[in-house]
Parts: sequence; structure tokens; C-alpha cells
Amino acid sequence: MSSSVPEREPEEEVVAVHAGGCHCRRVRWRVEAPASVVAWVCNCSNCSVRGNTHFVVPAARFKLDGGPGAAEEFITTYTFGTHTARHTFCKVCGIASFYYPRSNPDGVAVTVACVDPGTLTHVEYRKADGKNWEEWFERSQIGGLSKGKAEE
Repeated sequence: MSSSVPEREPEEEVVAVHAGGCHCRRVRWRVEAPASVVAWVCNCSNCSVRGNTHFVVPAARFKLDGGPGAAEEFITTYTFGTHTARHTFCKVCGIASFYYPRSNPDGVAVTVACVDPGTLTHVEYRKADGKNWEEWFERSQIGGLSKGKAEE
């Protein structure tokens, strides 16, 4: 008699609406993302000096709050190197609560520390080797993180 164990169904990913923004609260946003995220601790020249740790979401799941132009008037952008990543930050307080990453030009990287408390249930921290970006990018599979479930 053979005993077979039924395969477990994959657990449903719990999606939450996270709110957050900058220190002075002029830049506010909402993002639909899992309650449990993988956050990247990057050692590139920009992220390492800012201490930026972020998780990536599809751009369609990220929305600035306050209606058209409300937050945009307080946002400025910095680029360097390939000028693919667009590092946004508040013109008033200087906090970079999100940016458009080189790894995911169709996504948004949300700074974990800028998410309001209460909706993130778990953060798994992984190292991103931004100093050796091309080699790391190929190994990391981060490029798929900005794709919606239907696109995978």
C-alpha cells in the first residue's frame, strides 16, 4: 500500500496597502505590496551613503497621494552613471522615500524605513551588489519583481 501526501497549495500572498512618504510629509504615497517583502540593502555609491534599503513593486501599484501635482511639486530627481535610475527625493526635507530603479525601470523602489508602521508584517533583507551591478543583476532575479502576476 502506498501512501501519498497531497501536494500543498501555495500559500496566498497577503497583499496590503502600505502608506508612507518623506519626513516633512509633503511627499506621501500608497503602494499595494505584499505584507511580507524582500528588501534590498545596496552597496552602490548612492544607496550606501544614504543607507537606502528598498523593496520593488510594479509602477502600476504605486500612487502619489494628494491629487495631481500635490506631491510632485515637492519632488526633485537625481541621476548619475547610466542615468537610468531616477532617484527622487523631497525638496524640503531631503528624504528619498521612493525611486525608479535601474534594475526595474517599470517599477518603483520603496524605502522600507519610509513605510508607515503597521502594515509590513515581515521584511527579509538581501544584499544587492550595486558596486558590481551587471554581474549581480544577472544573478539576482530582481528584474522580475516589478512584473505583475499576470506578466510572469
